[in-house]
Amino acid sequence: VWIVKQTCPNRPYTWVLCIQMCTMTSPIPISNITQEWVEVLEKWHLDLFLIPTIVITLATLLASPVLLVSIFLSRALRQETRYLLLANILVADLFLVLLNLATLICNALRAPMQWLGCELVTTLTVTSYCCAIYTVTLMVVDTYAAVRWPLRYRDVIPPSCTYCILVGVWVLAAIYPFTVMIKTQVASGNFHEKLPVCLVLISLGFIQARNMTGIYIYFFVAALMCSLLISYCYIRLYMITRTQGIWHNRFSRARVTLLAHGVLLLLYFAPGFLFTIELVLIDRKDIPQDVRVWVSTVNMCVFMLLPRVFAPYLYGIRYREISDTVMLLLLHQHRRLSQATAA
Repeated sequence: VWIVKQTCPNRPYTWVLCIQMCTMTSPIPISNITQEWVEVLEKWHLDLFLIPTIVITLATLLASPVLLVSIFLSRALRQETRYLLLANILVADLFLVLLNLATLICNALRAPMQWLGCELVTTLTVTSYCCAIYTVTLMVVDTYAAVRWPLRYRDVIPPSCTYCILVGVWVLAAIYPFTVMIKTQVASGNFHEKLPVCLVLISLGFIQARNMTGIYIYFFVAALMCSLLISYCYIRLYMITRTQGIWHNRFSRARVTLLAHGVLLLLYFAPGFLFTIELVLIDRKDIPQDVRVWVSTVNMCVFMLLPRVFAPYLYGIRYREISDTVMLLLLHQHRRLSQATAA
Protein backbone atom coordinates (compact mmCIF):
# COMPACT_ATOMS: atom_id res chain seq x y z
CA VAL A 1 0.00 0.00 0.00
CA TRP A 2 2.90 2.38 0.80
CA ILE A 3 4.37 1.72 -2.67
CA VAL A 4 1.01 2.42 -4.25
CA LYS A 5 0.65 5.73 -2.36
CA GLN A 6 4.15 6.78 -3.39
CA THR A 7 3.80 5.85 -7.06
CA CYS A 8 0.16 6.72 -7.70
CA PRO A 9 -1.64 10.05 -7.32
CA ASN A 10 -3.44 10.78 -4.06
CA ARG A 11 -6.84 9.63 -5.34
CA PRO A 12 -8.55 6.53 -4.01
CA TYR A 13 -9.98 5.37 -7.32
CA THR A 14 -6.53 5.48 -8.94
CA TRP A 15 -5.14 3.42 -6.04
CA VAL A 16 -7.50 0.60 -7.01
CA LEU A 17 -6.27 0.66 -10.60
CA CYS A 18 -2.67 0.78 -9.47
CA ILE A 19 -3.12 -2.16 -7.08
CA GLN A 20 -4.64 -4.17 -9.95
CA MET A 21 -1.67 -3.33 -12.16
CA CYS A 22 0.79 -4.31 -9.43
CA THR A 23 -0.91 -7.66 -8.80
CA MET A 24 -1.02 -8.41 -12.52
CA THR A 25 2.73 -7.95 -12.87
CA SER A 26 3.76 -9.55 -9.58
CA PRO A 27 4.95 -13.17 -9.39
CA ILE A 28 2.09 -15.67 -9.03
CA PRO A 29 2.31 -18.07 -6.05
CA ILE A 30 1.25 -21.06 -8.14
CA SER A 31 3.40 -23.41 -6.04
CA ASN A 32 1.06 -22.87 -3.06
CA ILE A 33 -1.97 -23.99 -5.06
CA THR A 34 -0.21 -27.01 -6.51
CA GLN A 35 0.84 -28.00 -2.98
CA GLU A 36 -2.82 -27.92 -1.89
CA TRP A 37 -3.63 -30.08 -4.90
CA VAL A 38 -0.96 -32.59 -3.84
CA GLU A 39 -2.49 -32.84 -0.38
CA VAL A 40 -5.87 -33.78 -1.87
CA LEU A 41 -4.21 -36.31 -4.21
CA GLU A 42 -2.51 -37.99 -1.26
CA LYS A 43 -5.63 -37.85 0.88
CA TRP A 44 -7.72 -39.80 -1.66
CA HIS A 45 -4.82 -41.85 -3.13
CA LEU A 46 -5.64 -40.50 -6.58
CA ASP A 47 -2.18 -41.44 -7.83
CA LEU A 48 -3.71 -44.89 -8.38
CA PHE A 49 -5.38 -43.44 -11.48
CA LEU A 50 -1.93 -43.79 -13.04
CA ILE A 51 -2.76 -47.51 -13.49
CA PRO A 52 -5.66 -47.04 -15.98
CA THR A 53 -3.62 -44.32 -17.67
CA ILE A 54 -0.75 -46.74 -18.27
CA VAL A 55 -3.12 -49.48 -19.48
CA ILE A 56 -4.93 -47.17 -21.93
CA THR A 57 -1.64 -45.67 -23.15
CA LEU A 58 -0.15 -49.12 -23.79
CA ALA A 59 -3.28 -50.18 -25.70
CA THR A 60 -2.93 -47.03 -27.81
CA LEU A 61 0.76 -47.68 -28.42
CA LEU A 62 -0.03 -51.21 -29.59
CA ALA A 63 -2.38 -50.06 -32.35
CA SER A 64 -1.61 -46.50 -33.48
CA PRO A 65 2.03 -47.03 -34.59
CA VAL A 66 0.98 -50.12 -36.57
CA LEU A 67 -1.65 -48.12 -38.44
CA LEU A 68 0.80 -45.27 -39.03
CA VAL A 69 3.42 -47.61 -40.47
CA SER A 70 0.78 -49.25 -42.68
CA ILE A 71 -0.34 -45.90 -44.06
CA PHE A 72 3.13 -44.49 -44.72
CA LEU A 73 4.54 -47.70 -46.22
CA SER A 74 1.65 -48.18 -48.62
CA ARG A 75 1.77 -45.93 -51.67
CA ALA A 76 -1.94 -46.47 -52.33
CA LEU A 77 -2.92 -45.38 -48.82
CA ARG A 78 -0.66 -42.31 -49.00
CA GLN A 79 -2.61 -41.16 -52.04
CA GLU A 80 -5.91 -41.08 -50.14
CA THR A 81 -6.87 -37.90 -48.29
CA ARG A 82 -8.88 -39.74 -45.62
CA TYR A 83 -5.93 -41.92 -44.66
CA LEU A 84 -3.59 -38.94 -44.44
CA LEU A 85 -6.10 -37.22 -42.16
CA LEU A 86 -6.34 -40.38 -40.07
CA ALA A 87 -2.54 -40.52 -39.82
CA ASN A 88 -2.50 -36.94 -38.56
CA ILE A 89 -5.08 -37.80 -35.88
CA LEU A 90 -2.99 -40.77 -34.78
CA VAL A 91 0.18 -38.65 -34.59
CA ALA A 92 -1.56 -35.96 -32.51
CA ASP A 93 -3.12 -38.62 -30.25
CA LEU A 94 0.20 -40.41 -29.72
CA PHE A 95 1.88 -37.14 -28.83
CA LEU A 96 -0.88 -36.30 -26.34
CA VAL A 97 -0.97 -39.69 -24.59
CA LEU A 98 2.82 -39.84 -24.25
CA LEU A 99 2.97 -36.28 -22.95
CA ASN A 100 0.12 -36.98 -20.54
CA LEU A 101 1.75 -40.21 -19.29
CA ALA A 102 5.13 -38.53 -18.74
CA THR A 103 3.47 -35.69 -16.81
CA LEU A 104 1.45 -38.05 -14.60
CA ILE A 105 4.51 -40.16 -13.82
CA CYS A 106 6.46 -37.04 -12.82
CA ASN A 107 3.53 -35.93 -10.66
CA ALA A 108 3.27 -39.34 -8.99
CA LEU A 109 6.99 -39.27 -8.21
CA ARG A 110 6.62 -35.67 -6.97
CA ALA A 111 9.43 -34.61 -9.27
CA PRO A 112 9.53 -30.78 -9.15
CA MET A 113 9.14 -28.98 -12.46
CA GLN A 114 9.90 -25.40 -13.35
CA TRP A 115 6.97 -23.13 -14.13
CA LEU A 116 8.26 -22.56 -17.67
CA GLY A 117 8.39 -26.30 -18.30
CA CYS A 118 4.88 -26.78 -16.97
CA GLU A 119 3.59 -24.01 -19.22
CA LEU A 120 5.30 -25.66 -22.18
CA VAL A 121 3.64 -28.99 -21.32
CA THR A 122 0.27 -27.23 -21.09
CA THR A 123 0.78 -25.52 -24.45
CA LEU A 124 1.80 -28.75 -26.18
CA THR A 125 -1.17 -30.60 -24.66
CA VAL A 126 -3.64 -27.96 -25.86
CA THR A 127 -1.99 -27.94 -29.30
CA SER A 128 -2.22 -31.73 -29.66
CA TYR A 129 -5.83 -31.83 -28.49
CA CYS A 130 -6.92 -29.00 -30.80
CA CYS A 131 -5.05 -30.54 -33.75
CA ALA A 132 -6.89 -33.84 -33.25
CA ILE A 133 -10.25 -32.04 -33.02
CA TYR A 134 -9.58 -30.00 -36.17
CA THR A 135 -8.51 -33.11 -38.09
CA VAL A 136 -11.53 -35.11 -36.97
CA THR A 137 -13.69 -32.27 -38.27
CA LEU A 138 -11.81 -32.31 -41.58
CA MET A 139 -12.41 -36.06 -41.87
CA VAL A 140 -16.16 -35.45 -41.69
CA VAL A 141 -15.84 -32.69 -44.30
CA ASP A 142 -13.74 -35.01 -46.48
CA THR A 143 -16.40 -37.73 -46.27
CA TYR A 144 -19.09 -35.24 -47.27
CA ALA A 145 -17.02 -34.00 -50.22
CA ALA A 146 -16.37 -37.56 -51.43
CA VAL A 147 -20.09 -38.39 -51.36
CA ARG A 148 -21.25 -35.02 -52.71
CA TRP A 149 -18.78 -34.75 -55.61
CA PRO A 150 -17.50 -38.30 -56.27
CA LEU A 151 -16.19 -37.58 -59.78
CA ARG A 152 -14.36 -34.35 -59.00
CA TYR A 153 -13.24 -35.26 -55.48
CA ARG A 154 -9.73 -36.49 -56.34
CA ASP A 155 -9.04 -33.50 -58.57
CA VAL A 156 -10.19 -30.96 -55.98
CA ILE A 157 -8.21 -32.44 -53.05
CA PRO A 158 -5.00 -34.10 -54.32
CA PRO A 159 -2.46 -35.57 -51.83
CA SER A 160 -0.12 -32.57 -52.20
CA CYS A 161 -2.95 -30.28 -51.14
CA THR A 162 -3.69 -32.54 -48.18
CA TYR A 163 -0.13 -32.22 -46.88
CA CYS A 164 -0.43 -28.43 -46.99
CA ILE A 165 -3.77 -28.62 -45.16
CA LEU A 166 -2.22 -30.77 -42.42
CA VAL A 167 0.64 -28.31 -41.94
CA GLY A 168 -1.93 -25.52 -41.72
CA VAL A 169 -3.89 -27.49 -39.09
CA TRP A 170 -0.82 -27.82 -36.87
CA VAL A 171 0.02 -24.15 -37.29
CA LEU A 172 -3.57 -23.14 -36.50
CA ALA A 173 -3.62 -25.38 -33.42
CA ALA A 174 -0.25 -24.11 -32.14
CA ILE A 175 -0.14 -20.41 -32.91
CA TYR A 176 -2.54 -19.13 -30.26
CA PRO A 177 -1.42 -21.36 -27.32
CA PHE A 178 2.26 -20.57 -27.94
CA THR A 179 1.54 -16.86 -28.33
CA VAL A 180 -0.33 -16.79 -25.00
CA MET A 181 2.46 -18.77 -23.30
CA ILE A 182 5.13 -16.33 -24.50
CA LYS A 183 3.07 -13.31 -23.45
CA THR A 184 2.43 -14.82 -20.01
CA GLN A 185 6.10 -15.59 -19.43
CA VAL A 186 7.17 -12.10 -20.50
CA ALA A 187 4.56 -10.54 -18.20
CA SER A 188 5.18 -12.72 -15.13
CA GLY A 189 8.85 -13.62 -15.32
CA ASN A 190 8.40 -16.75 -13.13
CA PHE A 191 10.94 -18.75 -15.12
CA HIS A 192 12.61 -20.61 -12.24
CA GLU A 193 9.71 -21.18 -9.82
CA LYS A 194 9.54 -24.86 -8.84
CA LEU A 195 6.20 -26.66 -8.78
CA PRO A 196 5.51 -29.87 -6.79
CA VAL A 197 3.30 -31.13 -9.63
CA CYS A 198 2.49 -29.92 -13.14
CA LEU A 199 -1.26 -29.65 -13.70
CA VAL A 200 -2.66 -28.55 -17.02
CA LEU A 201 -5.83 -27.20 -15.39
CA ILE A 202 -4.00 -24.95 -12.91
CA SER A 203 -1.40 -23.87 -15.46
CA LEU A 204 -4.04 -22.94 -18.00
CA GLY A 205 -6.12 -21.37 -15.24
CA PHE A 206 -3.29 -18.97 -14.39
CA ILE A 207 -2.73 -18.22 -18.06
CA GLN A 208 -6.47 -17.63 -18.36
CA ALA A 209 -6.33 -15.06 -15.52
CA ARG A 210 -4.18 -12.86 -17.75
CA ASN A 211 -5.89 -13.64 -21.07
CA MET A 212 -9.44 -14.52 -20.01
CA THR A 213 -11.33 -13.03 -22.94
CA GLY A 214 -8.93 -14.32 -25.57
CA ILE A 215 -8.92 -17.89 -24.28
CA TYR A 216 -12.71 -18.03 -24.00
CA ILE A 217 -13.10 -16.65 -27.54
CA TYR A 218 -10.53 -19.10 -28.91
CA PHE A 219 -12.15 -22.19 -27.39
CA PHE A 220 -15.71 -21.02 -28.07
CA VAL A 221 -15.12 -20.10 -31.72
CA ALA A 222 -13.14 -23.30 -32.38
CA ALA A 223 -15.77 -25.55 -30.77
CA LEU A 224 -18.63 -23.70 -32.48
CA MET A 225 -17.08 -23.87 -35.95
CA CYS A 226 -16.21 -27.56 -35.63
CA SER A 227 -19.67 -28.44 -34.29
CA LEU A 228 -21.45 -26.50 -37.03
CA LEU A 229 -19.32 -28.06 -39.77
CA ILE A 230 -19.84 -31.59 -38.46
CA SER A 231 -23.60 -31.09 -38.02
CA TYR A 232 -24.01 -29.58 -41.48
CA CYS A 233 -22.01 -32.34 -43.18
CA TYR A 234 -23.89 -35.15 -41.46
CA ILE A 235 -27.29 -33.59 -42.17
CA ARG A 236 -26.38 -33.09 -45.82
CA LEU A 237 -25.02 -36.64 -46.05
CA TYR A 238 -28.29 -38.02 -44.74
CA MET A 239 -30.33 -35.91 -47.15
CA ILE A 240 -28.18 -37.01 -50.11
CA THR A 241 -28.20 -40.74 -49.27
CA ARG A 242 -31.70 -41.23 -47.82
CA THR A 243 -33.18 -41.99 -51.26
CA GLN A 244 -30.60 -44.72 -51.97
CA GLY A 245 -32.09 -47.26 -49.53
CA ILE A 246 -28.98 -47.62 -47.35
CA TRP A 247 -30.85 -46.47 -44.22
CA HIS A 248 -33.76 -48.92 -44.40
CA ASN A 249 -31.95 -51.81 -42.73
CA ARG A 250 -31.57 -51.30 -38.97
CA PHE A 251 -28.06 -52.81 -38.96
CA SER A 252 -26.91 -51.43 -42.30
CA ARG A 253 -23.27 -50.43 -42.78
CA ALA A 254 -24.26 -46.76 -42.99
CA ARG A 255 -26.11 -46.84 -39.67
CA VAL A 256 -23.32 -48.71 -37.90
CA THR A 257 -20.70 -46.35 -39.34
CA LEU A 258 -22.68 -43.27 -38.33
CA LEU A 259 -23.20 -44.63 -34.81
CA ALA A 260 -19.50 -45.47 -34.42
CA HIS A 261 -18.38 -42.07 -35.68
CA GLY A 262 -20.95 -40.32 -33.50
CA VAL A 263 -19.70 -42.08 -30.37
CA LEU A 264 -16.09 -41.32 -31.29
CA LEU A 265 -16.86 -37.64 -31.91
CA LEU A 266 -18.62 -37.47 -28.54
CA LEU A 267 -15.56 -38.98 -26.87
CA TYR A 268 -13.30 -36.45 -28.57
CA PHE A 269 -15.38 -33.38 -27.73
CA ALA A 270 -16.65 -34.31 -24.22
CA PRO A 271 -13.29 -34.03 -22.36
CA GLY A 272 -12.68 -30.60 -23.85
CA PHE A 273 -16.15 -29.46 -22.84
CA LEU A 274 -15.61 -30.78 -19.30
CA PHE A 275 -12.20 -29.10 -19.17
CA THR A 276 -13.76 -25.79 -20.20
CA ILE A 277 -16.29 -26.10 -17.36
CA GLU A 278 -13.41 -26.75 -14.96
CA LEU A 279 -11.72 -23.55 -16.15
CA VAL A 280 -14.89 -21.53 -15.64
CA LEU A 281 -15.37 -22.91 -12.11
CA ILE A 282 -11.72 -22.83 -11.05
CA ASP A 283 -12.18 -19.63 -8.99
CA ARG A 284 -15.52 -20.56 -7.44
CA LYS A 285 -15.28 -20.66 -3.64
CA ASP A 286 -18.47 -22.70 -3.17
CA ILE A 287 -16.98 -25.77 -4.90
CA PRO A 288 -14.80 -27.94 -2.63
CA GLN A 289 -11.20 -28.46 -3.66
CA ASP A 290 -11.68 -32.24 -3.42
CA VAL A 291 -14.35 -32.13 -6.13
CA ARG A 292 -12.08 -30.13 -8.46
CA VAL A 293 -9.22 -32.58 -7.97
CA TRP A 294 -11.44 -35.63 -8.54
CA VAL A 295 -13.02 -34.27 -11.72
CA SER A 296 -9.71 -33.10 -13.16
CA THR A 297 -7.96 -36.39 -12.37
CA VAL A 298 -10.68 -38.56 -13.91
CA ASN A 299 -10.87 -36.31 -16.97
CA MET A 300 -7.12 -36.33 -17.63
CA CYS A 301 -6.49 -39.99 -16.69
CA VAL A 302 -9.53 -41.62 -18.32
CA PHE A 303 -11.90 -39.47 -20.39
CA MET A 304 -9.18 -37.66 -22.33
CA LEU A 305 -7.57 -40.96 -23.31
CA LEU A 306 -10.64 -42.99 -24.33
CA PRO A 307 -10.97 -41.65 -27.90
CA ARG A 308 -7.20 -42.12 -28.39
CA VAL A 309 -7.46 -45.83 -27.63
CA PHE A 310 -10.71 -46.44 -29.55
CA ALA A 311 -9.79 -44.52 -32.73
CA PRO A 312 -7.06 -46.83 -34.12
CA TYR A 313 -9.09 -49.98 -33.48
CA LEU A 314 -12.28 -48.47 -34.90
CA TYR A 315 -10.63 -47.13 -38.06
CA GLY A 316 -8.49 -50.25 -38.43
CA ILE A 317 -11.65 -52.34 -38.59
CA ARG A 318 -13.73 -49.76 -40.47
CA TYR A 319 -11.30 -49.25 -43.39
CA ARG A 320 -10.73 -52.55 -45.18
CA GLU A 321 -7.68 -51.22 -47.03
CA ILE A 322 -5.92 -50.48 -43.75
CA SER A 323 -6.80 -53.85 -42.19
CA ASP A 324 -5.57 -55.66 -45.32
CA THR A 325 -2.32 -53.70 -45.28
CA VAL A 326 -1.81 -54.43 -41.59
CA MET A 327 -2.35 -58.16 -42.20
CA LEU A 328 0.17 -58.13 -45.06
CA LEU A 329 2.73 -56.37 -42.89
CA LEU A 330 2.23 -58.83 -40.05
CA LEU A 331 2.49 -61.81 -42.43
CA HIS A 332 5.63 -60.35 -43.99
CA GLN A 333 7.17 -59.79 -40.56
CA HIS A 334 6.23 -63.33 -39.48
CA ARG A 335 7.81 -64.76 -42.66
CA ARG A 336 11.02 -62.86 -42.06
CA LEU A 337 11.20 -64.09 -38.45
CA SER A 338 10.59 -67.67 -39.62
CA GLN A 339 13.35 -67.42 -42.22
CA ALA A 340 15.74 -65.92 -39.67
CA THR A 341 14.97 -68.74 -37.21
CA ALA A 342 15.43 -71.43 -39.89
CA ALA A 343 18.76 -69.95 -40.95
